[in-house]
Amino acid sequence: MSPARGRWRDRAIAALGLTAIWVLLWGSFTPLTMVGGALVAVVVLTVFPLPAVTYAGRIHPLGVLRFAGRFAKDLVVASVQVSSLAFRFGHVPRSAVIAVPLKVPSDLGLTLTAEAVSLVPGSLIVEADRERGVLYVHVLGVRDAAGADRFRRDVLDLERRIVQAFGSPAERRAIKEPPT
Repeated sequence: MSPARGRWRDRAIAALGLTAIWVLLWGSFTPLTMVGGALVAVVVLTVFPLPAVTYAGRIHPLGVLRFAGRFAKDLVVASVQVSSLAFRFGHVPRSAVIAVPLKVPSDLGLTLTAEAVSLVPGSLIVEADRERGVLYVHVLGVRDAAGADRFRRDVLDLERRIVQAFGSPAERRAIKEPPT
């Protein structure tokens, strides 16, 4: 595929995504909301052009199912943990900021991992070092170094599931390499 054709394809996908978000925000699927969403998408993409993001991977349905199932479980478990911390009177929850060096520091992988981590209650991305591929995460309920190591392994496991769902062959090979 030529670079120009690839750019148009990427813009069309972004416009479709923005249009879908517009329709969802309005809460009605009508021709008027579709046309309005398409117009807003074209204006947004013209005024705020997106940087080129290369996506060499493909969607792996089984990996997406594994990611979605485990992500749903993580959401439920973390919600229960955070609510139990909130209702413990007289207890001051401990927290930590933990650096997590990712194994596959591509822009898309870093972004997807950071978004998934931030969506789980009790964790929040403080900073993302794009050049080194490191996420700095504020985490509730971490008491000691062992808890920090456990959280770091959980984030790397989440990254592995994301790469298995959406990664390129090179990224999928990289997550199978032993840690350095």
